[in-house]
This record gives sequence, structure tokens and C-alpha cells, in this order.
Amino acid sequence: MLYGFDIGGTKIELAVFNEKLEKHYAERVPTPKEDYQQWLDVIEDLVRRADQQFGCRGSVGLGIPGFVNPKTGIASISNIRAADKKPILTDLTERLGREVRAENDANCLALSEAWAEENQQYQSVMGFIIGTGFGGGLIVNGKAHSGQSGMAGEVGHIALNYQALKLLGWDKAPIYTCGCGNQACLDTYLSGRGFEFLYRDLQGEPLPAKAIIERFYAGDKKAVEFVDMFVELMAICIGDLAVVFDPDLIVFGGGLSNFDYLYQALPNILPGQLMRGASAPVIKKAIYGDSSGVRGAAALFLSR
Repeated sequence: MLYGFDIGGTKIELAVFNEKLEKHYAERVPTPKEDYQQWLDVIEDLVRRADQQFGCRGSVGLGIPGFVNPKTGIASISNIRAADKKPILTDLTERLGREVRAENDANCLALSEAWAEENQQYQSVMGFIIGTGFGGGLIVNGKAHSGQSGMAGEVGHIALNYQALKLLGWDKAPIYTCGCGNQACLDTYLSGRGFEFLYRDLQGEPLPAKAIIERFYAGDKKAVEFVDMFVELMAICIGDLAVVFDPDLIVFGGGLSNFDYLYQALPNILPGQLMRGASAPVIKKAIYGDSSGVRGAAALFLSR
């Protein structure tokens, strides 16, 4: 059996899958905040119970909100203090007596979608989480591309380009400071909270994303103008990434991915951001939603 973990700042979820990625079991527990040994204990306990329930030694894959440097083995998980800067894979492998693998949660989203039966025709898949933050993952031939230090796909920390700043307005473009310490990172513009920040600062009214979208569908002029601008901003920024990676498929997950107008508008605008003669990628909403993290983590042990 394949065990997939979604390691979050508030909860740890385990789901158990067979080799067809059909879910057989799932369980959630609170994430230990401060104590590393307790954090390891929780994961070990979940694995041992699953082993006993299914009568096997399942493979263990982790989806984490950060990455593990493959050279040093040290995790960078800034929002989980207990496990940040710790050798999590070495310690869990020793405790469990089996290999443990880990990937960024956006890579797990993309991997889950790449292994969906209807998407296996696509050689390369880019997944973007547009939720509290903006992150990405790249899958090639059913495998995550993590890079030499494990941070490949951290697209949220690319800065706005010339076209994006011009669109926002040279004299009025809000410049946000990112949690990473840099300014104008995509994480603070293309995320769900960036959607709200921009509406507040460009339209002069603080509203939650849900209310903005409701006004858009009701035909409110300010909301329609803002959404059209936001979609163009997405096309500009994602167009840069598509030029670099040239994926067959782009999938969106996270809260803002449920805004269905994106899938109507983006395919019309994105081709204009690509090289002449290039083929635009197919754009889809993630099929597995909140289950993508655990499903992708389980798929870390699959190969085509």
C-alpha cells in the first residue's frame, strides 16, 4: 500500500492508497507545534497503525509546505517550527525502517493530477496552488522535478516583471513585502490574499475574495474591470513560466481555483504571452481538490 501524508501547520493527514491510487483509509490529527520528537512520534504512530490495519509495510511519502535539500537532508518548513531545519527524512527512515520521501505540497498537487487517468496523456504538467499563497510544481513523465536543492517550483518568489508593473500602473502599483523578505513576489499578487490586496488597493474597498467574485458575476462594473485586470496579470506571470517550461498541462488548486471564470478567460489571453508559433498548454482545475496533497505524496513511489 502507498501511504501519503499532507503535513500542514495545523493538521497532519494520512491517507492510504493502492497502486491505482484508490483511497482506502484516511485520518487527521493535530500538528505538534514546537516539539520535534513529538512531531516524529505522531507520524510514526500513524504509520504503525496503518501497517497493522492493512497487514503490510506501506511506502511513506510526505507532502510538506516547504522542501528538503537533497544534499544536506535538512527541511525548510518555515510555518512548522517543530520540523524546520531538521533532518526529517533521515530520522523518519531510521524510525520506520524504510525509505521515506518528501516533496513540496505544490509538487504533490501536480503529481496527483499527472497520475489522474485522464491526464496521463500529458508528458509535462505544471501545478499551481492559488490559495493563501501562490506556489507551483513541475512534473515530467510522472516524476516531480525538485532541482538540486529541492526548491524547484517555488514560483511564488519570482518578482513581478515589467509588463505586470505596467499593467498595475507605474504610479499606483502597490508593492507588497513577501514573507520571504523580498518585495513584489508573485505570492503576494496571484494568491487568494493577493486578489483581495489588489482589490483593496486599486479599487479602494476591502472585500473578501468571495464577495468580489459575487459582485463580478452580478455584473458590478468595478468588480468586472478588476477581475479582467487580474486575469491578465495571471496570464502575464504564468506566461513567463510557460515560456520557460513549455508544459502540456497546467492545473490549478487552492481556494481561488474554484473561480470558474479563470478557465474561460485564461485560455484566451495566455497564448498572447507566449513565443510566436508556440502551443498553449491545456488549463484545468485540479480534479482531486483537497485530496491532491495526500494523493500526490503517495504517488512519490510510483513510476511509469
